Amino acid sequence: MSRVANNPVELPSGVEVKVNGRDLTVKGGKGALEFTLKDGVNISQDDNVLSVAYDSDKFKALAGTTRALLSNMVKGVSEGWEKKLVLNGVGYRAKADAKSVNLTVGLSHPVDYQLPEGVSAETPTQTEIVVKGIDKQAVGQAAAEIRAYRPPEPYKGKGIRYADEHVRRKEAKKK
Repeated sequence: MSRVANNPVELPSGVEVKVNGRDLTVKGGKGALEFTLKDGVNISQDDNVLSVAYDSDKFKALAGTTRALLSNMVKGVSEGWEKKLVLNGVGYRAKADAKSVNLTVGLSHPVDYQLPEGVSAETPTQTEIVVKGIDKQAVGQAAAEIRAYRPPEPYKGKGIRYADEHVRRKEAKKK
């Protein structure tokens, strides 16, 4: 069985957590995130350490999930999250504006992806996109939606892929 909920979450300097009933607020240098605790899961704070407790064994998995979400929130407000995307293909390029990413990925029209609230993007080069934010789920969802416009195909490897993703290549048909 998983013992994730037993591990405490250490708070780095500059991060403060406020517990108001079932509502939890995590504030740091990059911003603030909120979370509502489910029934059966409790949080206790001792100095710079947060501990997750659960009422009975049927809440053990939920306590582990809560601990992981809490850890992601603490890292997000202190360091932030980022996902890197790489564009492979002739003529494939991207350009990031304040709240949108403009993609030219071999479609008959350019794609303008509107970034969600709290997520930003930058393009160090024309073939790289870096999606950043404090909410891990929002950053991952935005990166997945950008990738979905042209996922990598297995024959030539063209498309939008994550920087750490390996595209498994197939051999072409032989006569």
